[in-house]
Amino acid sequence: MGEEDYYLELCDRPVHFEKANPVNCVFFDEANKQVFAVRSGGATGVVVKGPDDRNPISFRMEDKGEVKCIKFSLENKILAVQRTSKTVDFSNFIPDSSQLEYTQECKTKNANILGFCWTSSTEIVFITDQGIEFYQVLPEKRNLKLLKSQNINVNWYMYCPEGAVILLSTTVLGNVLQPFYFRAGTMSKLPKFEIELPSVPKSTKLNLSERDIAMATIYGQLYVLFLRHHSRTSSSTGAEVVLYHLPREGACKKMHILKLNRTGKFALNVVDNLVVVHHQDTETSVIFDIKLRGEFDGTVTFHHPVLPARSIQPYQIPMAGPAPVTSQSPVPCKLYSSSWIVFQPDIIISASQGYLWNLQVKLQPIVNLLPDKGRLMDFLLQRKECKMVILSVCSQMLSESDRATLPVIATVFDKLNHEYKKYLDAEQSYTTALEAGQSRSSPLLKRPVRTQAVIDQSDMYTHVLSVFTEKDMPHKFVIAVLMEYIRSLNQFQITVQHYLHELVIKTLVQHNLFYMLHQFLQYHVLSDSKPLACLLLSLESFYPPAHQLSLDMLKRLSTANDEIVEVLLSKHQVLAALRFIRGIGGHDNISARKFLDAAKQTEDNMLFYTIFRFFEQRNQRLRGNPNFTPVLDENSTIFWSGKVTG
Repeated sequence: MGEEDYYLELCDRPVHFEKANPVNCVFFDEANKQVFAVRSGGATGVVVKGPDDRNPISFRMEDKGEVKCIKFSLENKILAVQRTSKTVDFSNFIPDSSQLEYTQECKTKNANILGFCWTSSTEIVFITDQGIEFYQVLPEKRNLKLLKSQNINVNWYMYCPEGAVILLSTTVLGNVLQPFYFRAGTMSKLPKFEIELPSVPKSTKLNLSERDIAMATIYGQLYVLFLRHHSRTSSSTGAEVVLYHLPREGACKKMHILKLNRTGKFALNVVDNLVVVHHQDTETSVIFDIKLRGEFDGTVTFHHPVLPARSIQPYQIPMAGPAPVTSQSPVPCKLYSSSWIVFQPDIIISASQGYLWNLQVKLQPIVNLLPDKGRLMDFLLQRKECKMVILSVCSQMLSESDRATLPVIATVFDKLNHEYKKYLDAEQSYTTALEAGQSRSSPLLKRPVRTQAVIDQSDMYTHVLSVFTEKDMPHKFVIAVLMEYIRSLNQFQITVQHYLHELVIKTLVQHNLFYMLHQFLQYHVLSDSKPLACLLLSLESFYPPAHQLSLDMLKRLSTANDEIVEVLLSKHQVLAALRFIRGIGGHDNISARKFLDAAKQTEDNMLFYTIFRFFEQRNQRLRGNPNFTPVLDENSTIFWSGKVTG
């Protein structure tokens, strides 16, 4: 397969760390997305690396036994290390603070600490087999204060830092999950819920493993993902992923089922709001988009993979070492290796190779893998980096080789303008609220974010339509496409920019379709505007009626009176200009000189006399004197140098 066939890839700048071996233990912190390489219990060094910080943190710590868990607080201010099942040790990494370790023992008697999670820079949660303990760390006092605790039998736990939710597996079977939400020093117990197991368990031992559960934020909502290896319905074969929506308030609800249609070993990631399911046996992955239309049975929506299964794009591991040595060929990375460990949302770690990658979606290959343009547009509009790909799809469907039908083109335009209109309405609501002074009373008022899904008229004109009209295409198709886009804008009540109308007119003129131009203007298919009227004026030499069409348009605009007068005077139609200005009642305020100048240039003495007499009468009516002001008197002698006859 060529590179254009792979729609998933590993990032090209992975985090490289010392691979796991008997001396070096590797840990991953899901909150800070940091990898800890701990050599000899920390005695010979600890190196901490994250995807964003290219400067690793290095330090040593006393070897006090095997490290079970190690994590920094948010902002890397305090280090927490668990070495026993009863205690967690802390060290301050704050400048001018004591470096001495301090220890916290879990409060519950006979409890064993399963692990811990930092929820802020100074708040930490201990999860024990008998419950949960929420502490505030006081680094200056080198101790901890218990904020809240809850007793509950725990099999295992899971933490989602994006949602600040800890999930506890409870009961003998392990399938009753108890979520807790943490925010600003508070711990809230959310309603517990039960995961439906594939079948009635034959024994009373733990049936739900943490390997089959993931938590991730998808389209701004927190979901619990359950990998069910066997469907509950006998008619269906293969595994499936069940998505439970976990709201801040209210009960957790089963919402979506992703049909995998295969069995074996799976792993889950979430990338750009897409659920990615990796299948180790076939070394392929599939993606699901829960925003795309699925099959709704009245309770849940069933989804199938958006695209055919594909492998992650082959990846070459660069050879490490000094520059002269690295001329060796890079080593192919073993994809879907059994040593891979997957973390949410988009992290893949190979401890044996010493790499941490972010998984990425490539949009361009998807264009050719998803032939249904409407569904393709629905998919692309939800992606972060979609603008240029969407514009390339629009160009492609208007090309000679991949030309789409007009109904398909109309569907694509409507989908784009639906998003465009949503943004314009949100922007308008924000501006209205701002002008009404609601920003002071409502601090939550935020300017709408313009995502890449907002494809405006300027984008379409610059990247698609203006380029398209210059190609050698049937003119009927070109005009139909332009009018389809304008129709779509009008349908969504979006004001059409004049440059789109100009593009239509230029295309019509280029193909001598003046009758069609006349009809478009006569029936107001093209909206009135001053730039459009000026363009029509410039076409008079090709199409004489364009002059009158232009004047009619300017009259309809009612705010273009000055332009109409200028146009008429430039055409030496001085009397017509005067009649127009009298018709709208503006003749008392106009410049006499401008009209006398224009009359003089016609070299028609009778016309000049008529205009001169009109302004004399105006002077008499307004000032009681027919004479012009001194400034004009000087000039009027120049005008009057030609003898008036008749």
